[in-house]
Amino acid sequence: MTNNSTRRRFLKTAGVAGVAALAGCGGGDGGDGGDGETTEGDGGDGEMTEGEMTEGEMTEGETETRLSWHAGGTGGTYFPLSNEFKTVVEDNTDFTLNVQSTGASVENVGNLASGDADFALIQNDIASFAKNGEGIDAFQDNAIENLRGVATLYPETITVVTLADTGITQLSDLEGATINTGDLGSGTQVNALQILESVGVSDYNEQNASFSQAADQLRNGDIDAAFVVGGWPVGAIEDLANTNDLVIVPISGDNREAAKEDASWFANDTIPADTYTGVDEAVETIAVQAMIATNAEQPEGTVESVTAAIFDNVDDLSIKTDFISKDSAQDGMSIELHPGAAAYFDA
Repeated sequence: MTNNSTRRRFLKTAGVAGVAALAGCGGGDGGDGGDGETTEGDGGDGEMTEGEMTEGEMTEGETETRLSWHAGGTGGTYFPLSNEFKTVVEDNTDFTLNVQSTGASVENVGNLASGDADFALIQNDIASFAKNGEGIDAFQDNAIENLRGVATLYPETITVVTLADTGITQLSDLEGATINTGDLGSGTQVNALQILESVGVSDYNEQNASFSQAADQLRNGDIDAAFVVGGWPVGAIEDLANTNDLVIVPISGDNREAAKEDASWFANDTIPADTYTGVDEAVETIAVQAMIATNAEQPEGTVESVTAAIFDNVDDLSIKTDFISKDSAQDGMSIELHPGAAAYFDA
C-alpha cells in the first residue's frame, strides 16, 4: 500500500522515469546538427576541401525540415491533437512532423532537453518544475535550462473515473482502493499523488498505466479508479462510458480548496453535463494547462513558422477549438518564451 506522508516523498516516485530520460542532459548542446569535424581522408589530409560537408551538416541559412513532435498516450488528448498540428504545419510550411506517442509531460521534457524531441506537449506545472529545478526528483537540482515555451493551449482537466458498481462517489472513498495514477513519471501521476495527499487519502494500492490501459483495467475489475488528465472529452473515457455505467468523482468543496492551497497551478474546472454517456450532471473538478514547449537550440525561424502555422489555422482544427487561440496562447505560460514564438505573438 502507498502511504506517503510528505510532498517530497510522494513526488519521488513520480520522478523515477524522468530521471532516466534526463540522464546526461545538461541542455546545452541537444539538437545541434554537428560541429563540422571531418573524417580521416577528406581532402587527402584529414581536412575537408572547400564546399565539402560532413553527413547531416547544413549550409548556412539551411534549416532541418524534419521535426520530431512528442505527444502522449494514444488514449488521451495530446496524441490526436498533435496529429492535427502535424496536418496544419505540413500544409502551411516546408516542415514535416513526426508525431510520437510517449509517457507525456515528464518524459517529454527529458526528450526536449536531450534534443530527441524538437517540440512536445507538456503541462504548465511540469514545465515550471523542470525549468526551476524543483518540485519532483526528476528535476530537483537538475534544472532544464534549455526548456522554452511556445504557447498554452487549453485546460487539462483532472478526471477521477470509476464504475458505478465500485460504490466510489467521493475522494474519501478511495482510501484502501486500487488506483491507476497514470503512467510512471507522467504529469498525470504528479497531479494524482498531489491531490490524494491534499485530501488525506494515504492508504491505497498504486497502479501505473496509460489512459487506454486504465480503461481496460476498470472494465476488468483490476482497479477501482483511475486519474486521467486531459481536455474533455478524453477518448478513452468516452469509449468506457459507451459500454459501462461510469461515475466521475468530483473534486469540489473543501477537497478542491485543499488541492489548490497545496499546488498553486491548479485552477477550478467543470466537466459539463453529458460530456460522457450516462453522466448527465456537471462535475466540479480542477485543471492544469496544456502547452507546447521546445528547446533553446531550435532556430528562431523554425519556431516562428511552426507557431504561425498552428495559430493562423486554428479553424482547421477540430479538437479543443473553444480554447486554442492566438489571444489566449500566453495565458498560464509558466516558463521563458522561445524567441521564435515571441516574434510571432509580438508581431
